[in-house]
Amino acid sequence: MNFQLNDDQRRIVGTVRELAQNNFKPRALKYMDGTFPWENIRELANIGVLGMAVPEEYGGLGMNVLDTALVLEEIAKVCYVTGMAVLGEVGVQTKIIDAFAPDSIKRRLLPGVCKGEVILAVCMTEPHAGTDVANYRTNCDVKGDRLVLNGVKTLISRVDEAQGFVVFSRINKAPGRGGIGCVLIEKGTPGFECTARYHTMGGENLAEIRFENCELPLENLIVREDGFRKLLQAFNTQRCLNPSISLGLAEGAFEEAVKYARNRTAFGQPIGEFQGLRFKLADMYRDIEAGRSILYRACATANPFPNPYQAANAKIFCNEMALRVTTDAIQVHGGYGFTDEYPVSRFYRGARYGTLGGGTTETLKELVGKMIMSSFPEDGFLGLGTF
Repeated sequence: MNFQLNDDQRRIVGTVRELAQNNFKPRALKYMDGTFPWENIRELANIGVLGMAVPEEYGGLGMNVLDTALVLEEIAKVCYVTGMAVLGEVGVQTKIIDAFAPDSIKRRLLPGVCKGEVILAVCMTEPHAGTDVANYRTNCDVKGDRLVLNGVKTLISRVDEAQGFVVFSRINKAPGRGGIGCVLIEKGTPGFECTARYHTMGGENLAEIRFENCELPLENLIVREDGFRKLLQAFNTQRCLNPSISLGLAEGAFEEAVKYARNRTAFGQPIGEFQGLRFKLADMYRDIEAGRSILYRACATANPFPNPYQAANAKIFCNEMALRVTTDAIQVHGGYGFTDEYPVSRFYRGARYGTLGGGTTETLKELVGKMIMSSFPEDGFLGLGTF
């Protein structure tokens, strides 16, 4: 077993860390009003980060899932909003286009993603159905060489900035999960309308979109046959990248808590000298290290997509761990932790999203639980088995 990052990984993590600490950290507060972090996105594009998930033939770096998670972790240590903005460029929508879209679409969109000129969004949740994919109502009819898309998607990120939207949709009204595929629609298509906007506690803006008889070329039907299974494979990548943001938020909050515990005095000594607070910091540190190991292991299974159960475990643990650590970081800061002047409250607000997006904690526990009941070996954990 080798738990060391290689030279290339150390190089890109160091570059991103320097950029994040020097440039993104001082700007983090101003993005809490929903402003899209264009400054940060352009600086990341300049060093190639936005092309991490894009193959080299389309101008990207072609990096693996672990490399991408390492970079998102560094960004999230200082700015949740920027981390989520980058996730939109390296996450499931880009993976779906790379894995399943025709070459003409890849060449039209992916080079722009790498340059920060094309922002992508994924549209899954509907007003009446989020995790319940089998009850999605958005539908795409195939009519000769044209597609006609109708439906509503909600809680969508980057609607005002995105040019391309990967929409999970029923195809020709086929029922159940087996009838789900996905289409690409670009902003400006007649019948495409943003009908509501929501500001989140994490600082992002989300929106609702309506598609009314939107006509698209046939090539925009990205996934049709065996659609849901293919889409879920790509979505397992998201279940490693979402928790990488949670891990970064926990690390950022922990670092702030340690600084505060060393500098804040009470009863004539730094508060970090009190055993009760040291125990709290020890628990936070242990949780972060456990989360890092579980997440990196899940990322390392990607070929090209991560193992679904390892990804689910990583997401469950890191999402819940980040909530514990950021909550404790606020407690270390006392009343100051409840104010906007200290970043720990922002870390907590960002961490609260983790268990909701990319598959809720409850859904993923059910997935893992079913796997255990159906295929966990009767002789239990094997010392010489996979790990």
